[in-house]
Amino acid sequence: MISTAAATPARSDSRIRFMTETAILIAITLIMGLTPLGTLRTPVLSVSLVTIPVAVAAMLVGWKGALICATVFGITSFVNAITGASGLLSALFQVNPFGVFVTAIVARMLMGLFTGLIFKGLHSISNKPVSYYLTGLAAPLLNTLFFMGSLMLFFYKSDYMQGMAQKLGAVNPMSLVIAMVGTQGLIEAVTGCVLGGTVGFLVAKALHRR
Repeated sequence: MISTAAATPARSDSRIRFMTETAILIAITLIMGLTPLGTLRTPVLSVSLVTIPVAVAAMLVGWKGALICATVFGITSFVNAITGASGLLSALFQVNPFGVFVTAIVARMLMGLFTGLIFKGLHSISNKPVSYYLTGLAAPLLNTLFFMGSLMLFFYKSDYMQGMAQKLGAVNPMSLVIAMVGTQGLIEAVTGCVLGGTVGFLVAKALHRR
């Protein structure tokens, strides 16, 4: 039987490790979220790379770390919307600030939570590299799902989105999502899978977390 005295230092070390690694990933998320390092600009939407540290957080520190990093990602997105740095969300902020809050922050929180749970489920089945690469793929796909779903929920009927739908030849929310995401979504998915999966797997291997 493990004594309380022996168990307490172990829990303390685990807590310190969680806080330290999460803090590092938060810093990376902030840098990527608030600088051009985390974004590839396109005429319609920005290709986001900030899902990568969220996915890595899911792999290294679990769903709580992924949720925290995703929340930070959402906050940076909301700040960019307020300051005018985010073209689409900045324009929509004038239409419905609450809708932008949900789209920028809540949608990202859901992405982080589910990414963390997906990795936990996959890794419990197999700790092979596939669990890392599928998690790296899941993060951008979930980000697109929740972000675009929220966008359509709050803003599809707005003049701004209707004008975009007319410009892109979209006749319903689904066709508008497809037209808006298109190649950008594919780039995010491939990048998240390759970079996120590789980074997460190699770091986990180096830290003997496999």
